[in-house]
Amino acid sequence: MRGSCWWNRRTEQRFRLLAISTVKSVKIKLLLCCCVAFTLLAFSTSASSFVLWKNQTPPTPRFPDSRKGYSIVMNTWKRYDLLKQSIKHYSSCPRLASVHIVWSEPDPPSDFLLKFLHQVLKSKSKDGRYVKLRFDINKEDSLNNRFKEIKDLETDAVFSIDDDVIFPCSSVEFAFDVWQSAPDTMVGFVPRVHWVDSSKGNGNKFRYGGWWSVWWTGTYSMVLSKAAFFHRKYFNLYTKEMPSSIREYVTKNRNCEDIAMSFLVANATGAPPIWVKGKIFEIGSTGISSLGGHSERRTECVNRFAALFGRMPLVSTSVKAVDSRNIWFW
Repeated sequence: MRGSCWWNRRTEQRFRLLAISTVKSVKIKLLLCCCVAFTLLAFSTSASSFVLWKNQTPPTPRFPDSRKGYSIVMNTWKRYDLLKQSIKHYSSCPRLASVHIVWSEPDPPSDFLLKFLHQVLKSKSKDGRYVKLRFDINKEDSLNNRFKEIKDLETDAVFSIDDDVIFPCSSVEFAFDVWQSAPDTMVGFVPRVHWVDSSKGNGNKFRYGGWWSVWWTGTYSMVLSKAAFFHRKYFNLYTKEMPSSIREYVTKNRNCEDIAMSFLVANATGAPPIWVKGKIFEIGSTGISSLGGHSERRTECVNRFAALFGRMPLVSTSVKAVDSRNIWFW
């Protein structure tokens, strides 16, 4: 009898444990089912709301008005093949609104050149977009001409470029996006640097450094106007507000108009420029930067302009804008 009772109690305990575990398992499964159902319900509700939101908001046009694009202001001098090649390339850039060619030659552009360039721009037109072409004729030959105020300029953004420098349109468009985030500063592809010359004076003498100085120090304080975005208002400031002695110096020495523009923008903003990483293709012959004594002449410009401004407005930085969509390591 005792053995029978013991077996009955043992069996009863096993059934009880089985029932408890079964109930727990059912509860857990019910809880999981409720969680899944709630998640699906929440997702479907948010998804439908998202779809409704997307349908109610019209897409922002890429080129809504003339102020949203940019204008190229290209400096040139008797290099017609390079001019044709550059215009042919840049006319394909999506948000380009107009091209203004700074013409300082004694003779006006030929009918053949005008016809060729207009045909190039017309052939690149699509989707109702047509890039306008203007020749800004100047009576005197001066590097200051590239920064003269342009009356019929229709965009706030100006891409200042030399006729012998080519950048991919993707790089130009990215630089334009960067400029839109800081439209008062200069955004460009060619950085340069200055530093205090400790061997001279008491901290008020400076030296100019080219690309290798930028590479070695990891800092820069200028971006050259041979390939840079800036606001069109600086044309007016350069021509009418900047000390005239600076423009006279540029005309006389045929140098340093780009440094003068860097001084002007830095003086107005108190901020550094922005260097954009981009692949540069120089299609012309070597320029004045390859001549002997170039760095010394540029150093003289930096010191003279600092004295005329009454201070050193240039601000150094180590920030570089990189389009991470196109590279593995950035």
